[in-house]
Amino acid sequence: MTATLPQDKKLTILFRVEPGSLGPDGKEQAQGFCDHSQQQLAALDADFICWQIIPRFDKTLPELEYKLSNKRLTRPQAQKYLSVFGQDIDEIEDHLISEMDNLITRHQASL
Repeated sequence: MTATLPQDKKLTILFRVEPGSLGPDGKEQAQGFCDHSQQQLAALDADFICWQIIPRFDKTLPELEYKLSNKRLTRPQAQKYLSVFGQDIDEIEDHLISEMDNLITRHQASL
């Protein structure tokens, strides 16, 4: 797909980062890291996905969450949305986790 959808028509994928994965001072660094990560991921599948990277201070909340027009979607519903674009949710999630692992590794190396 070449045209970018309006924001309210894009699938929002919310990824919560464990502050502990950022090192001993992770709680203090989490918001800055998440802001930086969101900027790094902004162009990834930007035609149909809006990324939200936030700290996971509440462990009762899931690591990944899907929304469309501010309505929470189940994983199967998100897969149905992605299939319209010829995308697979497993591949999207794997790519996201790989990118986040790389960003965390670079962050830890800079400490």
